[in-house]
Amino acid sequence: MDPKTSHADRVLEATRSASAAARSQIAASWHRSVQKHGLDPNNRRAPDKIEHAALRERLEVYEKFMMVAAPRLDALYLLVGQSGCAVLMTDTEGVILDQRMSDADTPAFERWGLSAGANWSEEREGTNGIGTCLTERRRVIIHQDEHFHARNTGMSCIDAPIFDENGQIVAALDVSSARADQTEAFNRLIGAQVAQTARAIEEANFRAAFSAARIIVAESSEADSATLLAVDSHDLVIGATREARRAFGLAGTGPLAARPAADILGQEDGPTGFQRAERAAVVRALARADGNVSQAARQLGVGRATLYRRMKRLGLHET
Repeated sequence: MDPKTSHADRVLEATRSASAAARSQIAASWHRSVQKHGLDPNNRRAPDKIEHAALRERLEVYEKFMMVAAPRLDALYLLVGQSGCAVLMTDTEGVILDQRMSDADTPAFERWGLSAGANWSEEREGTNGIGTCLTERRRVIIHQDEHFHARNTGMSCIDAPIFDENGQIVAALDVSSARADQTEAFNRLIGAQVAQTARAIEEANFRAAFSAARIIVAESSEADSATLLAVDSHDLVIGATREARRAFGLAGTGPLAARPAADILGQEDGPTGFQRAERAAVVRALARADGNVSQAARQLGVGRATLYRRMKRLGLHET
Protein backbone atom coordinates (compact mmCIF):
# COMPACT_ATOMS: atom_id res chain seq x y z
CA MET A 1 0.00 0.00 0.00
CA ASP A 2 1.20 3.50 -0.77
CA PRO A 3 2.89 4.88 2.39
CA LYS A 4 1.31 8.26 1.60
CA THR A 5 -2.19 6.80 1.93
CA SER A 6 -3.93 8.34 4.92
CA HIS A 7 -4.95 6.35 7.96
CA ALA A 8 -8.62 6.98 7.19
CA ASP A 9 -8.16 5.65 3.65
CA ARG A 10 -6.53 2.47 4.96
CA VAL A 11 -9.36 1.94 7.44
CA LEU A 12 -12.06 2.47 4.85
CA GLU A 13 -10.34 0.21 2.33
CA ALA A 14 -10.16 -2.57 4.92
CA THR A 15 -13.85 -2.19 5.77
CA ARG A 16 -14.77 -2.68 2.12
CA SER A 17 -13.07 -6.06 2.08
CA ALA A 18 -15.06 -8.91 3.62
CA SER A 19 -12.00 -11.19 3.50
CA ALA A 20 -9.88 -8.66 5.44
CA ALA A 21 -12.51 -8.45 8.19
CA ALA A 22 -12.62 -12.24 8.38
CA ARG A 23 -8.82 -12.56 8.65
CA SER A 24 -8.11 -9.79 11.13
CA GLN A 25 -9.73 -8.93 14.45
CA ILE A 26 -8.68 -5.30 14.02
CA ALA A 27 -10.24 -5.14 10.54
CA ALA A 28 -13.40 -6.75 11.94
CA SER A 29 -13.60 -4.00 14.56
CA TRP A 30 -12.99 -1.33 11.92
CA HIS A 31 -15.80 -2.90 9.90
CA ARG A 32 -18.19 -2.69 12.89
CA SER A 33 -17.16 0.92 13.46
CA VAL A 34 -18.16 1.91 9.94
CA GLN A 35 -20.97 -0.45 9.03
CA LYS A 36 -22.67 -0.90 12.40
CA HIS A 37 -21.91 2.34 14.23
CA GLY A 38 -21.70 4.71 11.24
CA LEU A 39 -18.43 6.32 12.36
CA ASP A 40 -15.95 8.31 10.27
CA PRO A 41 -12.23 7.64 10.90
CA ASN A 42 -11.47 11.28 10.02
CA ASN A 43 -13.67 12.62 12.82
CA ARG A 44 -11.58 14.88 15.06
CA ARG A 45 -14.26 15.40 17.70
CA ALA A 46 -13.14 14.71 21.27
CA PRO A 47 -14.81 11.79 23.11
CA ASP A 48 -18.19 12.53 24.65
CA LYS A 49 -18.26 13.16 28.41
CA ILE A 50 -21.20 12.58 30.69
CA GLU A 51 -22.33 15.23 33.17
CA HIS A 52 -20.86 15.30 36.68
CA ALA A 53 -24.19 14.30 38.22
CA ALA A 54 -24.43 11.27 35.93
CA LEU A 55 -20.82 10.32 36.76
CA ARG A 56 -21.59 10.52 40.49
CA GLU A 57 -24.55 8.19 40.00
CA ARG A 58 -22.36 5.64 38.23
CA LEU A 59 -19.71 5.88 40.93
CA GLU A 60 -22.34 5.21 43.58
CA VAL A 61 -23.39 2.04 41.77
CA TYR A 62 -19.74 0.93 41.60
CA GLU A 63 -18.76 2.06 45.09
CA LYS A 64 -18.17 -1.38 46.62
CA PHE A 65 -16.46 -2.68 43.50
CA MET A 66 -14.14 0.34 43.36
CA MET A 67 -13.19 -0.10 47.02
CA VAL A 68 -12.06 -3.62 46.20
CA ALA A 69 -10.30 -2.54 43.00
CA ALA A 70 -8.53 0.58 44.32
CA PRO A 71 -5.47 -1.03 45.96
CA ARG A 72 -4.91 -3.22 42.88
CA LEU A 73 -5.12 -0.17 40.61
CA ASP A 74 -2.60 1.60 42.86
CA ALA A 75 -0.20 -1.33 42.60
CA LEU A 76 -0.52 -1.44 38.82
CA TYR A 77 0.11 2.29 38.54
CA LEU A 78 3.28 1.97 40.63
CA LEU A 79 4.58 -0.47 38.01
CA VAL A 80 3.66 1.45 34.85
CA GLY A 81 3.19 5.08 35.87
CA GLN A 82 6.88 6.02 35.64
CA SER A 83 6.92 4.99 31.98
CA GLY A 84 4.33 7.62 31.10
CA CYS A 85 1.29 5.36 31.28
CA ALA A 86 -2.13 6.03 32.76
CA VAL A 87 -4.26 3.41 34.54
CA LEU A 88 -8.00 3.67 33.92
CA MET A 89 -11.10 1.76 35.04
CA THR A 90 -14.39 1.93 33.15
CA ASP A 91 -17.91 0.65 33.59
CA THR A 92 -19.62 -1.76 31.20
CA GLU A 93 -20.52 1.07 28.82
CA GLY A 94 -16.93 2.27 28.45
CA VAL A 95 -17.29 5.37 30.64
CA ILE A 96 -14.12 6.09 32.61
CA LEU A 97 -14.85 5.96 36.35
CA ASP A 98 -11.38 6.13 37.88
CA GLN A 99 -7.90 7.09 36.75
CA ARG A 100 -4.30 7.16 37.87
CA MET A 101 -1.77 9.31 36.01
CA SER A 102 1.09 11.61 36.91
CA ASP A 103 0.51 15.35 37.26
CA ALA A 104 2.97 15.94 34.43
CA ASP A 105 1.09 13.59 32.08
CA THR A 106 -2.44 14.64 33.02
CA PRO A 107 -2.77 17.56 30.54
CA ALA A 108 -1.70 15.31 27.64
CA PHE A 109 -4.11 12.53 28.59
CA GLU A 110 -6.96 15.00 29.05
CA ARG A 111 -6.30 16.35 25.55
CA TRP A 112 -6.67 12.78 24.29
CA GLY A 113 -9.97 12.54 26.12
CA LEU A 114 -8.70 10.05 28.69
CA SER A 115 -10.35 11.39 31.84
CA ALA A 116 -13.20 10.53 34.20
CA GLY A 117 -16.60 10.66 32.55
CA ALA A 118 -15.33 10.18 28.98
CA ASN A 119 -17.15 7.57 26.91
CA TRP A 120 -14.73 5.22 25.11
CA SER A 121 -17.27 2.64 23.94
CA GLU A 122 -16.68 1.17 20.50
CA GLU A 123 -20.05 2.61 19.47
CA ARG A 124 -18.73 6.14 20.07
CA GLU A 125 -14.98 5.87 19.45
CA GLY A 126 -14.64 2.95 17.08
CA THR A 127 -11.74 0.54 17.55
CA ASN A 128 -9.93 1.35 20.81
CA GLY A 129 -8.65 -0.60 23.80
CA ILE A 130 -11.55 0.05 26.16
CA GLY A 131 -14.43 -0.21 23.72
CA THR A 132 -13.13 -3.21 21.77
CA CYS A 133 -12.26 -5.05 25.00
CA LEU A 134 -15.85 -4.62 26.20
CA THR A 135 -17.37 -5.50 22.84
CA GLU A 136 -15.30 -8.65 22.32
CA ARG A 137 -15.11 -9.54 26.03
CA ARG A 138 -11.42 -10.36 25.81
CA ARG A 139 -7.96 -8.94 26.39
CA VAL A 140 -6.87 -6.57 23.64
CA ILE A 141 -3.89 -4.42 22.69
CA ILE A 142 -4.69 -1.62 20.26
CA HIS A 143 -1.37 -0.15 19.16
CA GLN A 144 -1.29 3.29 17.61
CA ASP A 145 -2.59 3.06 13.99
CA GLU A 146 -4.75 0.06 14.87
CA HIS A 147 -7.15 2.62 16.36
CA PHE A 148 -10.14 3.54 14.22
CA HIS A 149 -10.05 7.32 14.56
CA ALA A 150 -7.02 9.03 13.03
CA ARG A 151 -6.79 11.34 16.06
CA ASN A 152 -6.12 8.32 18.33
CA THR A 153 -3.25 6.79 16.36
CA GLY A 154 -0.60 8.21 18.68
CA MET A 155 -1.83 6.05 21.58
CA SER A 156 -1.29 2.50 22.70
CA CYS A 157 -4.07 0.95 24.79
CA ILE A 158 -3.80 -2.33 26.69
CA ASP A 159 -7.02 -3.70 28.20
CA ALA A 160 -8.52 -6.66 30.03
CA PRO A 161 -12.17 -7.30 30.94
CA ILE A 162 -13.23 -7.96 34.54
CA PHE A 163 -16.17 -10.26 35.33
CA ASP A 164 -18.29 -10.07 38.48
CA GLU A 165 -19.43 -12.79 40.88
CA ASN A 166 -22.30 -13.69 38.53
CA GLY A 167 -20.05 -14.24 35.52
CA GLN A 168 -21.10 -10.98 33.86
CA ILE A 169 -18.69 -8.37 32.55
CA VAL A 170 -18.50 -5.49 35.01
CA ALA A 171 -15.55 -3.31 33.93
CA ALA A 172 -12.58 -2.82 31.65
CA LEU A 173 -9.09 -2.26 33.04
CA ASP A 174 -6.99 -0.06 30.77
CA VAL A 175 -3.38 1.07 30.59
CA SER A 176 -2.87 3.79 27.97
CA SER A 177 0.29 5.45 26.74
CA ALA A 178 0.70 8.35 24.32
CA ARG A 179 4.45 7.81 23.93
CA ALA A 180 5.40 7.66 20.26
CA ASP A 181 8.33 5.33 20.99
CA GLN A 182 6.24 2.70 22.81
CA THR A 183 6.89 -0.64 21.15
CA GLU A 184 4.55 -3.58 20.61
CA ALA A 185 6.93 -5.76 22.66
CA PHE A 186 6.62 -3.37 25.61
CA ASN A 187 2.84 -3.41 25.16
CA ARG A 188 2.86 -7.20 25.56
CA LEU A 189 4.79 -6.93 28.82
CA ILE A 190 2.28 -4.41 30.14
CA GLY A 191 -0.53 -6.62 28.86
CA ALA A 192 0.59 -9.49 31.07
CA GLN A 193 0.50 -7.21 34.12
CA VAL A 194 -2.92 -5.81 33.17
CA ALA A 195 -4.30 -9.35 32.87
CA GLN A 196 -2.83 -10.30 36.26
CA THR A 197 -4.32 -7.20 37.90
CA ALA A 198 -7.73 -7.84 36.32
CA ARG A 199 -7.65 -11.38 37.73
CA ALA A 200 -6.68 -10.08 41.20
CA ILE A 201 -9.61 -7.63 41.16
CA GLU A 202 -11.97 -10.36 39.98
CA GLU A 203 -10.84 -12.69 42.79
CA ALA A 204 -11.06 -10.00 45.48
CA ASN A 205 -14.53 -8.96 44.32
CA PHE A 206 -15.72 -12.57 44.32
CA ARG A 207 -14.41 -13.17 47.85
CA ALA A 208 -16.10 -9.97 49.05
CA ALA A 209 -19.40 -11.04 47.47
CA PHE A 210 -19.25 -14.42 49.25
CA SER A 211 -17.53 -13.32 52.43
CA ALA A 212 -19.47 -15.83 54.59
CA ALA A 213 -18.67 -18.81 52.34
CA ARG A 214 -15.68 -21.10 52.05
CA ILE A 215 -13.74 -20.36 48.86
CA ILE A 216 -12.31 -23.24 46.85
CA VAL A 217 -9.57 -22.42 44.34
CA ALA A 218 -9.82 -24.89 41.47
CA GLU A 219 -7.25 -25.73 38.83
CA SER A 220 -7.81 -24.39 35.32
CA SER A 221 -6.04 -24.32 32.00
CA GLU A 222 -6.75 -20.58 31.78
CA ALA A 223 -3.96 -18.90 33.75
CA ASP A 224 -5.36 -15.36 33.41
CA SER A 225 -8.79 -16.14 34.89
CA ALA A 226 -9.87 -16.69 38.48
CA THR A 227 -11.31 -20.20 39.00
CA LEU A 228 -13.12 -19.97 42.33
CA LEU A 229 -16.12 -21.71 43.88
CA ALA A 230 -18.03 -20.42 46.93
CA VAL A 231 -19.30 -23.20 49.22
CA ASP A 232 -21.73 -22.65 52.09
CA SER A 233 -21.92 -24.37 55.49
CA HIS A 234 -23.99 -27.19 54.00
CA ASP A 235 -21.30 -28.00 51.43
CA LEU A 236 -23.39 -26.54 48.62
CA VAL A 237 -21.77 -24.51 45.85
CA ILE A 238 -23.56 -21.15 45.82
CA GLY A 239 -21.21 -19.13 43.62
CA ALA A 240 -18.63 -19.51 40.87
CA THR A 241 -16.45 -17.17 38.85
CA ARG A 242 -16.82 -17.02 35.07
CA GLU A 243 -13.89 -19.36 34.50
CA ALA A 244 -15.14 -21.81 37.15
CA ARG A 245 -18.54 -21.83 35.46
CA ARG A 246 -16.87 -22.71 32.18
CA ALA A 247 -14.58 -25.32 33.71
CA PHE A 248 -17.38 -27.12 35.60
CA GLY A 249 -20.17 -26.73 33.05
CA LEU A 250 -22.29 -24.39 35.19
CA ALA A 251 -24.68 -21.67 34.03
CA GLY A 252 -22.69 -18.98 32.25
CA THR A 253 -24.22 -16.00 34.06
CA GLY A 254 -26.58 -15.19 36.90
CA PRO A 255 -26.99 -16.59 40.44
CA LEU A 256 -26.32 -20.32 40.68
CA ALA A 257 -28.81 -22.94 41.81
CA ALA A 258 -27.14 -24.50 44.87
CA ARG A 259 -25.55 -27.87 44.13
CA PRO A 260 -23.49 -30.23 46.31
CA ALA A 261 -19.79 -29.46 46.02
CA ALA A 262 -19.02 -33.17 45.68
CA ASP A 263 -21.22 -33.37 42.57
CA ILE A 264 -19.44 -30.46 40.91
CA LEU A 265 -15.93 -31.42 41.94
CA GLY A 266 -16.44 -35.10 41.17
CA GLN A 267 -15.50 -36.23 44.67
CA GLU A 268 -17.84 -39.19 44.93
CA ASP A 269 -15.50 -41.48 46.81
CA GLY A 270 -15.72 -41.16 50.57
CA PRO A 271 -17.98 -38.98 52.70
CA THR A 272 -18.77 -35.41 51.74
CA GLY A 273 -18.09 -32.52 54.09
CA PHE A 274 -21.74 -32.60 55.22
CA GLN A 275 -21.57 -36.34 55.93
CA ARG A 276 -18.38 -35.83 57.91
CA ALA A 277 -20.05 -33.10 59.95
CA GLU A 278 -23.12 -35.27 60.57
CA ARG A 279 -20.96 -38.22 61.61
CA ALA A 280 -18.97 -36.03 64.01
CA ALA A 281 -22.19 -34.72 65.61
CA VAL A 282 -23.51 -38.26 66.18
CA VAL A 283 -20.17 -39.45 67.58
CA ARG A 284 -20.08 -36.52 70.04
CA ALA A 285 -23.65 -37.20 71.18
CA LEU A 286 -22.89 -40.90 71.74
CA ALA A 287 -19.73 -40.02 73.67
CA ARG A 288 -21.60 -37.61 75.95
CA ALA A 289 -24.26 -40.31 76.52
CA ASP A 290 -21.62 -42.99 77.26
CA GLY A 291 -22.89 -44.96 74.26
CA ASN A 292 -26.55 -44.85 75.29
CA VAL A 293 -28.39 -44.49 71.95
CA SER A 294 -31.69 -43.36 73.53
CA GLN A 295 -29.96 -40.59 75.46
CA ALA A 296 -27.90 -39.54 72.42
CA ALA A 297 -31.10 -39.39 70.35
CA ARG A 298 -32.67 -37.04 72.88
CA GLN A 299 -29.59 -34.79 72.73
CA LEU A 300 -29.87 -34.65 68.93
CA GLY A 301 -33.62 -34.09 69.01
CA VAL A 302 -34.47 -37.19 66.96
CA GLY A 303 -36.16 -40.50 67.68
CA ARG A 304 -34.20 -43.59 68.71
CA ALA A 305 -35.12 -45.42 65.49
CA THR A 306 -34.07 -42.42 63.41
CA LEU A 307 -30.69 -42.31 65.12
CA TYR A 308 -30.19 -46.03 64.51
CA ARG A 309 -30.85 -45.50 60.81
CA ARG A 310 -28.39 -42.60 60.68
CA MET A 311 -25.76 -44.62 62.51
CA LYS A 312 -26.16 -47.45 60.02
CA ARG A 313 -25.90 -45.08 57.07
CA LEU A 314 -22.81 -43.42 58.55
CA GLY A 315 -21.12 -46.74 59.31
CA LEU A 316 -21.38 -46.36 63.10
CA HIS A 317 -22.15 -49.24 65.47
CA GLU A 318 -23.74 -49.11 68.90
CA THR A 319 -20.59 -50.36 70.56
